[in-house]
Amino acid sequence: MLHDLRRIDWEGWRGAPAPERERALQEGVDHLQRHQELSDADAGGSAVFSMLGHKADLMIVHMRPATAQLDRAERRFEQTAFAGFTERVSSYVSVTEISGYMTENLEDGLDAIEDAGRRNYMQSRLYPSIPEAAHVCFYPMDKRRGPEFNWYDLSFADRQELIESHGEIGREFAGKVTQIISGSTGLDDHEWGVTLFADDATQFKQLLTAMRFDPSSSRYAEFGSFYVGRRMAPTALDAFMAGETIEAEPAEEEPGGAPPQQPDGPPHEEIAPPELESRIEPTALSPTDAAGYGLVFYTDATAEAIAADVEGLSGNFDNYDTHVGTALDSVEGQTMVTSLWANERAATVASGFLSDIEGVTEGVGGPLESQAADGSSSDTGTDAVTDDGELLGTGGEGDIRGALSELDIYAGQPHGEDIYAMVVYSEAHAEQLAEAVATLRESFERYDTHVQTSLYESRSVSRTAVVSLWETESAATTAGDYLADLPEVVDRAGQESGFGTMGMFYTVLPEYREEFVGTFEEVGELLAGMDGHQDTQLMVNQADENDMFISSQWAGREDAMAFFRADAFRETVQWGREVLADQPRHVFLA
Repeated sequence: MLHDLRRIDWEGWRGAPAPERERALQEGVDHLQRHQELSDADAGGSAVFSMLGHKADLMIVHMRPATAQLDRAERRFEQTAFAGFTERVSSYVSVTEISGYMTENLEDGLDAIEDAGRRNYMQSRLYPSIPEAAHVCFYPMDKRRGPEFNWYDLSFADRQELIESHGEIGREFAGKVTQIISGSTGLDDHEWGVTLFADDATQFKQLLTAMRFDPSSSRYAEFGSFYVGRRMAPTALDAFMAGETIEAEPAEEEPGGAPPQQPDGPPHEEIAPPELESRIEPTALSPTDAAGYGLVFYTDATAEAIAADVEGLSGNFDNYDTHVGTALDSVEGQTMVTSLWANERAATVASGFLSDIEGVTEGVGGPLESQAADGSSSDTGTDAVTDDGELLGTGGEGDIRGALSELDIYAGQPHGEDIYAMVVYSEAHAEQLAEAVATLRESFERYDTHVQTSLYESRSVSRTAVVSLWETESAATTAGDYLADLPEVVDRAGQESGFGTMGMFYTVLPEYREEFVGTFEEVGELLAGMDGHQDTQLMVNQADENDMFISSQWAGREDAMAFFRADAFRETVQWGREVLADQPRHVFLA
């Protein structure tokens, strides 16, 4: 494995003639594209990253079965005209490996391991692929050999116990951070290289902070420099050198024309707890107190045909403390695989593996009823944030969606369609924003989780709202990073008050449009006199005057809920059923 870190000679690049720059870009793109497509090898992987901070501008990562292939890739890059505009500031050579603290004897190779799950787990460690995550964090490390704490003076059993405890922390981040651990003793200046991948870069900080308090790190670990960057497509090299925004690399289409599975769209459809448990009931698994989230996948294949695959997956899942159980059943002639997990985050990761089982036709999942009722599942989704920072989940007394439902107010399904929005406000004129928003919308539409991105103009203040609707909170949050780069952005909805997390979207029948606007003004007068109300604006879609968005900001959650309980609001909702073309959406801003 080779990490090749480069700094760009920006002065030389700016002074080079245009034809020379064009040739350099073409050769650079061709080289990176060929290696990412593995035109030089039968296995491995390559990726390029735009690095943040001063230590490097680019990082090229290669994984190949043999050192000869790494050597060739390294030298071939130096032959490109683009390499002439770079300077290597660091590099790291290592080899992927299985921890020496695993209990199995590997002298006879992986095929000698009888347990299929364990075998698959080790296979993924020896021959990993580069995850299609948005961010990377790379750092080298050593085990300390000091007078007070010397890792190598510990017994094997003590070291193994520390490693297992350390691993438990990492497993808590399953589905959020993926790691490749590579050994480098005798190959480079440190003993290991650690490469982390995540869509949310803040997960690196959370993971490493948690690990720093573990004795394996606090007493026995020493670290080199940290490098953090964003993945980019080889074809984005031109935009990178021009200082333009670099979009995340689009995932390649899978064989057979199937759309790639995006990180924000698990393969299963979420269903209500009672329905999920009725599907689990006839299987060999029974939900226990440890199970917070369940999955059921149906397949056209016979149970006999997929028995070995399911056994292997189940064995692999057993490496994680959050796994409760996985079973294969045939119920009334239908083959089905049931998998129970402690929380949604772990189940979502497992969902991707289960969907790859032969002949899968449907996958469903959701929080289990006992967990949904008492709110004890630790990862059932995030709906809003209170004024003191408390997360409101999908169950329990803090469930704002449930509170709205009791008031007969539609607030969307916890993981249903179009319920998460990212809204940014700009002082730029809508016409000035239109082109930039159109470009973003085109990029967003590559993802199945994208619902809509539109411009809304205020009727009363000189600012424009850009509203991006997504099926998941994490997708909306990611979109916010791009929306924040729009011209003259002054705020993000939800950050300007203690409870700015409620958006209301209405599609009005054309013949009632003016009446709707007039009613909003009457409600606005009611709002002005309510405790905790800060600001409410009616925003109109630039492309469709009948599509309106109301942004309402409150000092706290209870203030907002008092408004929803008001008789005037209930009367307005009843009246709205007659003038709206569709059901209103009370959306939580991510």
